[in-house]
Amino acid sequence: MTLFRFTPTPITQRRLAQFRANKRGFWSLWIFLFLLLLALSAEFIANDKPLLIKFDGGYYAPVFFNYPETTFGGDFETETEYRDPYVAELIEKQGWILWPPVRFSYDTINYNLPQPAPSPPTIDNIFGTDDQGRDVAARVIYGFRISVLFGLILTVISSIIGITSGAIQGYYGGRIDLVMQRVIEVWSSMPSLYILIIFASMFIPGFWTLLLILLLFSWMSLVDVVRAEFLRARNFDYVRAAKALGISNPVIMWRHVLPNAMVATITFMPFILTGSITALTSLDFLGLGLPPGSASLGELLAQGKNNLQAPWLGIAAFLSLAIMLSLLTFIGEAVRDAFDPRKMNL
Repeated sequence: MTLFRFTPTPITQRRLAQFRANKRGFWSLWIFLFLLLLALSAEFIANDKPLLIKFDGGYYAPVFFNYPETTFGGDFETETEYRDPYVAELIEKQGWILWPPVRFSYDTINYNLPQPAPSPPTIDNIFGTDDQGRDVAARVIYGFRISVLFGLILTVISSIIGITSGAIQGYYGGRIDLVMQRVIEVWSSMPSLYILIIFASMFIPGFWTLLLILLLFSWMSLVDVVRAEFLRARNFDYVRAAKALGISNPVIMWRHVLPNAMVATITFMPFILTGSITALTSLDFLGLGLPPGSASLGELLAQGKNNLQAPWLGIAAFLSLAIMLSLLTFIGEAVRDAFDPRKMNL
């Protein structure tokens, strides 16, 4: 019995070696993946519910399940408020509580602040609180996750649409290319920022609503690159030979031409991701992004602008965005170097 083993081709091995040679991009990738892993497990890092409770000989996981207060000897059938000192005392009499490192979720209000919100950093709130008494550290962690996931989804969907459009234009050419190119030129000449603001103010804000609105313009970023690659490759000998053998056009586009076009496309994707995150942050900063109360780095920036007496708000949001976007930019530069044909022969 033989196990499946993936053996990269020589050109793939050279690309990987070239990517590793860019130390800044290589380590940025690992740092970004580590931060993304932490953000994806945000409920286990910042939460107002304990990770595990031992009570009266039994074990409970509030981070996964909801338990009424009567489960722990309380008086109400509603969900337990674990931050209530009375409830905590009931549990600790017959067991113990394992809390996450940050005992606040992104929407948890701390009512025991040493001074009115926004409160400066303390032991309980290491990055301070915002103007509503919510923990800034928790909002940064959850906001990082929303920003990255939003950017990834928008990048993937817009890339699929842009690659498909550019492939059809470049491969078929003629009237199809002429008509689609004129449509794209007209659409791209429109003031995209103002249109995004108008659409965002017309509809109820939400994750998927914003995704569809930003998708109106983000898909055009790859069209020109893919179109140029298909225009160049459609007259190659192997494409002509495939047509002579009777292979259908979709198969030729998918198996023979698209892999060559993807080389240029992949190098742009980290920068498209950066632009997608920036667009979401801008709309949130203007108050036209995610619903009020959502964990948003743009909303945290707006709070920093409105509360200049609380510099920790602007500093936390700025550092989060600066680190995230810098890492993605360094990764994009390393990917660009890995696929640069001028460096493949070095």
